[in-house]
Amino acid sequence: MKAKELRSSDIAGLQKQLEDLLREQFNLRMQRGVGQLTRPSRMKAVRRDIARVKTVMAQMKAGSK
Repeated sequence: MKAKELRSSDIAGLQKQLEDLLREQFNLRMQRGVGQLTRPSRMKAVRRDIARVKTVMAQMKAGSK
């Protein structure tokens, strides 16, 4: 997911995407806890995607004021 793609979304869409990513991050943490995590690199990617979404949301909120 690229920041350019995120900027074309609205705040509601970004909020939904953030919720999905946080849910995925939780599921990955649970899989790691029980030893069933098959792709450890996905944790890093999800964490970075969450940061991207939060950054774009903050930029949109700051730009609208």
